[in-house]
Amino acid sequence: MIETGLQGRVVIVTGGAAGIGRATSLRFAAEGAKVAAWDVKTDATLVTEMEAAGGQGIAQQVDVTDAEAVQAAVDEVVAKLGAPWVLVNNAGVLRDGQLVKVKDGELLGTMTDEVFDSVIDVNLRGVFVCTRAVAPHMIRNGGGAVLNASSVVGLYGNFGQTNYVASKAGVIGMTRVWARELGRYNIRVNAVAPGFIATDMVKGMPAKALDTMRARTPIGRLGEPADIANAYVWLASDAATFVTGTVLSVDGGIVTGT
Repeated sequence: MIETGLQGRVVIVTGGAAGIGRATSLRFAAEGAKVAAWDVKTDATLVTEMEAAGGQGIAQQVDVTDAEAVQAAVDEVVAKLGAPWVLVNNAGVLRDGQLVKVKDGELLGTMTDEVFDSVIDVNLRGVFVCTRAVAPHMIRNGGGAVLNASSVVGLYGNFGQTNYVASKAGVIGMTRVWARELGRYNIRVNAVAPGFIATDMVKGMPAKALDTMRARTPIGRLGEPADIANAYVWLASDAATFVTGTVLSVDGGIVTGT
């Protein structure tokens, strides 16, 4: 068994109450970490589950786009658990739509400013706001790991996702900048690019769409939230101390199959 070195470490997981975020919170707890799960809606049962998994946990209601709320949440983490060693910037939203929609030469609609900005605010600005608040504590504490949620669509684009793709490509750019800036403080910064993952939202899609996703994935299945959680834990662990500035695709080979 690989020793991860995460026992007793303080971990913040944004969007930590559901889907990939919940799986990630529980996976770090299973390593004996102290986990602060942030989400716009808190879930008291998650704390019980994290403790049952072998760690300590708190659940905090946090809007990652609100800089003051984020700073207050970080202060609470430090007071209750200690200085954060790992930050998983997992929180994200989807609001798809075409840039312009045209039929028979007539403009039917466009992506609105509000739809574009709402995705950029959470998926990109939220990553900036949270990392800015946590990084000083990591520096004072002697190091850490920042893990950012990108997506395979941030690498190759996707129809109808101007805002989402822009946010996830931006996350890759910030990851590479921060790896350069923060490496001198023993802070590693990496991104994970999931493929099609069987979250509740995805599993609610029509069966035909799910079949198409599986067909496009060389490994022949959708990913599970645990697949992404395992990648986060490895990148945060002592097994990856020379890995920084990278984008790890966890996609069943879909980029290869595209």
